[in-house]
Amino acid sequence: MNLALTVLEITAPVFLLAMAGFIWVKLGFEYRTQFVTRLAMTLAVPCLIFTALMKTELDKGALGTFLLAALAGHAALAGIGGIACRTAHLDRRTYLAPFIFGNTGNLGIPLSIFAFGDAGLGYAVVMLAVSAILSFTYGIYLVAGRSAGSKAIREPMVWATLLGGLFLWQDWETPRFLTNALELTGQMAVPLMLITLGTAVARLTPGKTGTAVALSLVKFLISAVAGWGLALVFGLDPTASGVLILQLATPVAVTAYLLAEKFEADSSAVAGLVVVSTLMSAVLLPLLLTQLL
Repeated sequence: MNLALTVLEITAPVFLLAMAGFIWVKLGFEYRTQFVTRLAMTLAVPCLIFTALMKTELDKGALGTFLLAALAGHAALAGIGGIACRTAHLDRRTYLAPFIFGNTGNLGIPLSIFAFGDAGLGYAVVMLAVSAILSFTYGIYLVAGRSAGSKAIREPMVWATLLGGLFLWQDWETPRFLTNALELTGQMAVPLMLITLGTAVARLTPGKTGTAVALSLVKFLISAVAGWGLALVFGLDPTASGVLILQLATPVAVTAYLLAEKFEADSSAVAGLVVVSTLMSAVLLPLLLTQLL
């Protein structure tokens, strides 16, 4: 009973905020997604990443090991997803990127914070940085047939990660007044990301829901198992293991739909994956957390 209550306390705020965004759009209220997303990804999330890395008390070696595990996790999903696409005769341009890249930002970071505290946040921002860089390079290559490494270099999240890593490595800290301002700005990130996730899901028109249900379930199971296996291989501590498994198992990110729309893949099918996997995660992620806590 206590475990169920703990899981509810972790997941309920996350999905209630996402539901607020969903209801907001369904009621016909204005929500400027482009502006809010730019505000979050250009200002709030970079501040969150930088301060989380700068102030983390995690061992540098542990973070380095987690980084390798995160890269291995994405590589494993890429290999398994490629096999799944060939076996099921699914269009690789449409389905492989969504299979690899989960919603490590909008859902992964809030869940990691509520489940594992400040230590979880430190690991979660590393996973978000890995996922973002790979999305803007390999992810775009999968959908468009070409990379966009220059876009990754221009992303504030990438520079916030590099700068935060430098401050962590050198044991530097910004002046207290600046740290307070950065932390206050970073506190916007979680609610903004969750509400925006809800509005995005509300606006999507899903297609091929049968395939979306099957692939979402397969993605969740394989991601969770891969995370567990890699946590053992890399010898991660319980918190790092929990974050790795949870982040890999997050549902398909909305950015996968945006890439499919921009580069003329089957965006309706990807929209179905985003909507279905996000709705399924409201049940699957709490079940997963009962095994991680």
